[in-house]
Amino acid sequence: MNNFRANFNAAVQTLPVYAAAGLRVTDGVNFGDQLADAEELVLDDVYSLDETASQIPLTITQNDSAQFTIAQCSKTGTTGNPLHLDCAITLMGPDGIPFDAVILVEVDKNAGTISEIYLLSLAPLRAKTGYRLVGIDCKAARARMAEAACVSFTRGTRITMANGQQRPIEELRIGERVLSRDDGMQTIRWIGQSTMRAVGEFAPVVIAKGTLNNENDLAISPNQRLFIYQRIDTLGAGRSEVLVKAKHLVNGSTVTRQTGGFVDYFQLLFDDHQIIFAEGIATESLILNERTTPALPKELAQQIGHGLHLHLHQSRPHQDFEVEPDDTDRDDMAERLHRASFI
Repeated sequence: MNNFRANFNAAVQTLPVYAAAGLRVTDGVNFGDQLADAEELVLDDVYSLDETASQIPLTITQNDSAQFTIAQCSKTGTTGNPLHLDCAITLMGPDGIPFDAVILVEVDKNAGTISEIYLLSLAPLRAKTGYRLVGIDCKAARARMAEAACVSFTRGTRITMANGQQRPIEELRIGERVLSRDDGMQTIRWIGQSTMRAVGEFAPVVIAKGTLNNENDLAISPNQRLFIYQRIDTLGAGRSEVLVKAKHLVNGSTVTRQTGGFVDYFQLLFDDHQIIFAEGIATESLILNERTTPALPKELAQQIGHGLHLHLHQSRPHQDFEVEPDDTDRDDMAERLHRASFI
């Protein structure tokens, strides 16, 4: 039996976070203290993750004013409490390579006081390992979350242009036209580029050549969704057309996570959210919502904030095509989708 559920509410998101009590200072000014908000943090303090600590799912909603509220938390947190993006921090592990994390502060909706503090780490943390605090930025938290949410292609990915030509994404320019599945030729409005450490939420997913009828290996960001047409509904999704996140296809053989070093990511923005073709696979372009727009240049983000594109991206019919599997259904998803497209 297939255990898939449709994802119809894009305004709700679930973040894997650590409660503050699971991270304590083992060396430094705040020795013995748990993780705190920006006002209490001290540079060069060394934090360690308790061996009993684990990530907990924190489900949040975001209103039209870009304010977050807790919708559900499995072990802590109170439904309805406001959640603030306090700051972005930079930690450095034993390997000497820095990585980012975001500190989230839950506020009691009645008393107005801090109820809980969480850490959203953008790289894996190991228990009983020292992580030195080397940076605190109170203005970058929203941008860091946005970068993790943006769908991205890696350098070298070939995109199908309006004339049928395939060109590496790094050679594309604003104003050029790309072939889309639903709306024909579409003009590129913005191209984003960033270099990330390939760990955690920033480690790309690599889909080996031929796995989904792709002409070459395709490496994309973990949360990027692929558009699959099933001739037979092998997923039990109730429809032939589905959107599946790349990270849900990882099987350790034909679909893998490429961890280590750095990765160049590129984002393509159109007037509408589009399904385009990368290495022959139908996959989504950057979608604009309250979480991703902070990653855009300031002037463009302000235009969107005045309603230029945001409503167009969120009202696309194919948004209802997303399916998300339970853990037990993921190992053979890529093979099942490959077979279903040929049956």
